[in-house]
Amino acid sequence: MSTGKNTKGYETPNHPYQGERIAEESDLLSRYGLKNKEEFWRAQSELRSMRREARRLLGEAQGDVDVAQEAGAEFVARLRRIGILGDNDDISAVLSLDVTDLLERRLQTVAYRQGFASSTQQARQFIVHGHITVDGARVTRPSVKVDVDDEGAIAFDENSPLADDLHPERAESQE
Repeated sequence: MSTGKNTKGYETPNHPYQGERIAEESDLLSRYGLKNKEEFWRAQSELRSMRREARRLLGEAQGDVDVAQEAGAEFVARLRRIGILGDNDDISAVLSLDVTDLLERRLQTVAYRQGFASSTQQARQFIVHGHITVDGARVTRPSVKVDVDDEGAIAFDENSPLADDLHPERAESQE
């Protein structure tokens, strides 16, 4: 048996068979077009680590939000940059985040919301097949968190057949 860091990027639920939790996860999987529960659990683990960091900073500042805000300025700036926190939110807002806040910032969801695809599953396929670019660079990972500044820079790859407005798979709402 080797001793070392756990390399798995997520934690599975403690109780594998809870009907209510499974139904809730399945609903979110279909709503956000996730491939499997692992992607959902990975987002939950990421949120868990964000909350843990916020609690640590608040604890070191003994509950003083302003001191914690200064100590975690880079942490809060990163969350604002990717759109998880608003401009007016402070570090204590991290504790009230939900997993859907993270799922909304995935490239897959942002591309769907902007009308590049007619469903989240189609948005995922377009991304994986290399039809979508962010700021001119082809991105093939649907789970990439999109910065707020880069939202307007999402487009179809110029070499993609989907770049043609008349392509039959283009979403109807696309201009």
